[in-house]
Formats: sequence, structure tokens, C-alpha cells
Amino acid sequence: MTSQYKTNYHLRAHKRDTLIEFIKGMLLTPFVLHSLPVPAGDDEGEAGEEGQSRPTTGSSSPERAQEANASRFAEIFSSIESLIEEHREFTGSGIPTHSRLARLVPNIGTFFTGLPLERAFRHINERNRISARKHVPPSFNDVRRILNTAQVMAIAPALQLVTFDGDMTLYADGQNFEEGSPLTASIVALLRRRISVAIVTAAGYGSDAARYETRLAGLLRGFAAAGLAADEVARFYVLGGECNFLFRCRADYRLEYLDDCAYASSALRSWTDGQVQQLLDVAEQELADCVQRMAINARILRKPRAVGLVPQEQLTREQLDECALSSQTALLKFQGSPKSQPCDVPIPFCAFNGGNDCWVDIGNKLIGVRILQDLIGSPAEATLHVGDQFLSTGNDISTRSACCTCWIISPRETQDMLAELDAFLGPH
Repeated sequence: MTSQYKTNYHLRAHKRDTLIEFIKGMLLTPFVLHSLPVPAGDDEGEAGEEGQSRPTTGSSSPERAQEANASRFAEIFSSIESLIEEHREFTGSGIPTHSRLARLVPNIGTFFTGLPLERAFRHINERNRISARKHVPPSFNDVRRILNTAQVMAIAPALQLVTFDGDMTLYADGQNFEEGSPLTASIVALLRRRISVAIVTAAGYGSDAARYETRLAGLLRGFAAAGLAADEVARFYVLGGECNFLFRCRADYRLEYLDDCAYASSALRSWTDGQVQQLLDVAEQELADCVQRMAINARILRKPRAVGLVPQEQLTREQLDECALSSQTALLKFQGSPKSQPCDVPIPFCAFNGGNDCWVDIGNKLIGVRILQDLIGSPAEATLHVGDQFLSTGNDISTRSACCTCWIISPRETQDMLAELDAFLGPH
């Protein structure tokens, strides 16, 4: 049973992050060899087999053991830090696949900054005491948080733009930004530091600013209560439908729609409505097929630039992943077939598991973040995207090609990350 479970787990590539799994594997060896619990009866000063007393180690022994474990883990993080730096050098030379890290983690992406992983580990370990654990090895979440902290440390001196996902990053899934949320003060602090902030969300309400204002009412009221100046709130943007509907905050703390001719490239504007609708037709048919073959109680919702499966009852993560992966496969096959209408630039799309639903959007957050970078003038190494969907069935993963990222799993983690960022940014 256990062997079969492990086999199935390793087949689920869409639920794994290869860099994090690689780091976990490296940390497992010192944990197994040096973090074993003391067997029953091996008390300090206990008599040995020959009747001779074993030497007691004193009250500082657990502390010394923890520090030894911490040093072993820190050495591994330092080595991975060096691998990342070498990979960045090879990337700069145009041969990223020749780095040692690329050979160890073949699908590794681009690092826009170095990552001070050893320093980040020691920072996290002071609080969470990872090195003190004897039964639970460093986990996926431990490594994810260390990577987040390292990224925040690295980007803080040059930070110009922070983009956020909405659901499960700033507020609960399907909910609104609540008035009084501690995240309000953190976002206000960023704007006062002259750092631009944008919410890049899948929620697509067209050019209807009022719909987005309703979702973000608590935050916009927080701007007013803080008395942000016109030039400060003008650095706050909302980009809906992944990359399709851009808004900027006005001096009266209302959102203003920006026509895409003011920011979108000619390549994006080259897509005709017929081409977009043809792609959505394929996605709608595939989602309908998923509903039928898995006997899902759900309705299909069509929008001008998206189509989604909205369940009438709770679905499992596996069902939603199946819908997302089926849609991805069907659309990729269609785009490579002679039936698709040719266009100057292949239309990008995003098919993702939204947690409680599944959507296919025209465009993706990679385009969305690049639109904001061009608008603000923020390079990749000065841009940070914060989101919760970085697996292959999520809609944040594409941003890794455009900027630095932090992978969080809840609004509370976002708040903790922003508190760390504020500390690393230093005094206002």
C-alpha cells in the first residue's frame, strides 16, 4: 500500500515544484543521519553495558545539537545559493541549460536576483526552530517560506513594483477585501515609500469599475482613512481578467478604467474577437465534456474573455485539476491544428484550478505583469509578484518568467511576508 502510494505521488507532476523538491531532498540526508530521536533508556548518565556510567553531556547538549543541525542545513543552503548564482551567470551568457543547477533541476527557470538562502534559513530558524525537530524533516512549506524570505531580502533595496493575486492572497476565496484588514496598513506603507502596487486578478468584470470597487471597498476606504495623497494613490492599479482590464486609483479613491490603447502592445491588440471566441468555444466544449464524463454538478459560465466551470456543490481538488489539465491539453492541440484561425501572435491563455472552480482566461498574468512593468518602468529584478497559485494548474506560475515571486498560501502569510519586507526596507 505504501509503495503504491509513493508511485502514484511521483506521477502527480502538476502538484510538485521541482526546485523545492530538490532542496527538500538535499536537506533530508543530514536530518536522517543527525536528527534521530534518543532511544528509550538512553538517558544522560545511564550505566553502560559494562556497568560503567556514560558521561553526561550537561544541560547545553540539546542546544549544541540544534546548532550543529542548523550549521549542516545552513551549509546546504549556502551551496544551493552558489548553484543559483552560477545559473544566473550562465543565463546572462545565454546558455542557462549548461549550469550545474539546470542539470540537477532540468526545468529550472530564471532568477532575476541572487537569493541569500543561508541568511534566510538562519532568520527563519530563529523563529521556527527547524533544526530542533527530531521527527519531522524540513518540509515543502519550510522550504517555500525560506525561499520567500530570501527573495524579499534580495529585492528590498531595489523594489519598485509589487503585484498581488486577489483570492487567498489578500482576502478569502470568493470574498471581498474587508475594512480593517491588517493588509491595508502594509499596502499603504508601500505606496508611501513610492513603491507601486497592483492587484492582478482573474476576476473579469470588463470595464465596470464599480464591480472591482465593491471587491476592494475595504482597501479603498483604508486609503481614504490614511489620507493618501493624489500622487500616492496614483501608484495603485487593478488589472482584471489576468491582463485584460486595467484600472488606476484616482485622488477621490475611486478606480478609473484605462483604455487598452494607452498601454497594450500592438501584438495584444492584433487578436480579433473571432479568434478569441473560437478559442473560448474549444474551452467551453472541453469543460462541458468534463462535466459529463465525471458526472459533475456544475454550470458553464461564458464571459467575453473567459469561460469557467462553476460547481453547484463542492468538488475535490483532483476533479478541478482534471478540468484544468484537460482544458490546457485541448487548447494546445487546437492551436496546433489547421482548424484554428491564424494570427500574428498565438493567443496565450490560462486554464487553472481556482480552488472552488475552474476557469480558462484569454491572456495570463505573465502578460499582465509585463503590462504593469512597461507602464511603471520597473525591471524584472525590481518587481515582486505575490500569489498562491504556483503549481502548473495555477494562474500565478506564469509570472515567474517576468519577475521575482513569493509563494504564499493565505492572507495571513501575505501579511507576515509584508512585515518582513517592511523591516528589510528599513526606515521610511
